[in-house]
Amino acid sequence: MRRNDTTRPQGERALLTAYWALSGYGLRATRALVWLGAAMAATVAVMVLWGLPVDEPKPTTTGRQAAVGHQVTLTTDTPDPVNPTGPLPDRVTSERFEKALRVVINSVVFRSSGQDLTTIGTYTEMISRLAEPVLLGLAILAVRSRVKR
Repeated sequence: MRRNDTTRPQGERALLTAYWALSGYGLRATRALVWLGAAMAATVAVMVLWGLPVDEPKPTTTGRQAAVGHQVTLTTDTPDPVNPTGPLPDRVTSERFEKALRVVINSVVFRSSGQDLTTIGTYTEMISRLAEPVLLGLAILAVRSRVKR
């Protein structure tokens, strides 16, 4: 009834509608789990196609050779990740899928994967680190309310 009340502010009605759609007001665990699975599948697809770099950037160390007794200065840099190019079907490999799956599973529990990602992959991981734990929480609340009864 609150969702359909026209006297309520539009933002509150939108929030209640989203809460109903995602988890049935915290009563439908399967609805929240289906949304979580769909969000994870979409995130894995984006990571495999655009989020993972072509190759692992390897750190390189440069420096100058010093004379005996002088201090040696070495600098280690990691090059920026290179965006994948070429047709989309060529990007879908088991290795890229496995890396993407690790990144997504880590993002559900608020952990950073530590994986070097492209710009699209970095933003996708940030969004999934916010959205997917919320969906997991809604599912846990729904299960809790079922068990509590």
